[in-house]
Amino acid sequence: MDRAAWLAVLRRLAEPVLVHLAAGRLKQVMPVEAAAQAADDRAQYTHLEAFGRLMMGIAPWLEAPLPPGEEAVEQQRMVSLAQQALRMATDPQSPDCLNFNRGQQCLVDAAFLAQAIVRAPRVLWEDLPEGTRAHLLEALRSTRAIRPFFNNWLLFSGMIEAALCRMGVEWDQMRVDYAVRQMDQWYKGDGAYGDGVDFHWDYYNSFVIHPMMLDILSVVNQYRPAFESFYVTRTSQGWHELYEKEVLRAQRYAEVQERLIGPDGSFPPLGRSLAYRFGAFHLLAQMALLRKLPASLPPPQVRSALSAVIRRVMAAPGTFDENGWLTIGFCGHQPSIGEYYISTGSLYLCSAALLPLGLPPEDDFWQGAPQDWTARKAWSGQDLAADHAL
Repeated sequence: MDRAAWLAVLRRLAEPVLVHLAAGRLKQVMPVEAAAQAADDRAQYTHLEAFGRLMMGIAPWLEAPLPPGEEAVEQQRMVSLAQQALRMATDPQSPDCLNFNRGQQCLVDAAFLAQAIVRAPRVLWEDLPEGTRAHLLEALRSTRAIRPFFNNWLLFSGMIEAALCRMGVEWDQMRVDYAVRQMDQWYKGDGAYGDGVDFHWDYYNSFVIHPMMLDILSVVNQYRPAFESFYVTRTSQGWHELYEKEVLRAQRYAEVQERLIGPDGSFPPLGRSLAYRFGAFHLLAQMALLRKLPASLPPPQVRSALSAVIRRVMAAPGTFDENGWLTIGFCGHQPSIGEYYISTGSLYLCSAALLPLGLPPEDDFWQGAPQDWTARKAWSGQDLAADHAL
């Protein structure tokens, strides 16, 4: 499965969301599939979910420098749609002005949108018209009224503030500092964090925790390291030390993730939020994008493994409805797998697996010859190195 095939998946995911939101008709057109008892509640959040999560995954590709050609032309079309969608999503006069501050769920998806801005600051911030920038700022700042739960949600508040830092505007440094230091206290070992005090056997270390820790700490280290002088003592670690430690933990978790991918591209249906499908490999994809894969994972091997997962999921009948919208499910349409907080918009977190499209086409990730991943080696009798904990 080469770059062209990944791009086809990106287009299939992005087209309905961006085209309709850019035209101001997302609320009118997008279906809201959800558990019957939660449908009315989720309808107030689902549109921002779809937009924020999609943008988080495709942002690096929108920002990537591309050689002239068909892909560059398609990229510019998608950039235009995304920028117009941002205008519609944040303009109070827009028919598709999205909910950023009513209820709690909108904190989550404002954070995914903020993460997209961090990953594509030029096209999603610097190149925006002044009016759109003002509305976007107001939308992000308005989420400060929402109190995060005492678990991975702390990172949502921290991610929004880190984006504001990257955007060059006033930001709340303490929300960032509290989030990353509290997560550090919840580290359980061997690359895994607790989701709060408790450890959960699910994919949230990849859906949220590692990716946001990496992005938050990268931003604040680059743009405001002087803040550390107020808080770092001889007995505490600064943001730079936390970032270096987080990279090592994320590399170990990436190794674990790659080993979860079966010879046929399947992976364990373990834990909550399985309707995010191949978004479960957000962290593995991010480490490839950042060129921070551990030495045990050559980029072409990771491309081959992720391609197998994406192919397996996309081929499942019922993954999309007749109008091209994702349906609730893990492999096909399986509505009972959706928890009360899952709705149509939630499902677009799967775009996170497409992060390596932000690497240039000539990168070794794309150009290297296909390689068997760990499970294919193991189950075909090939020799392979022993696995060890961090």
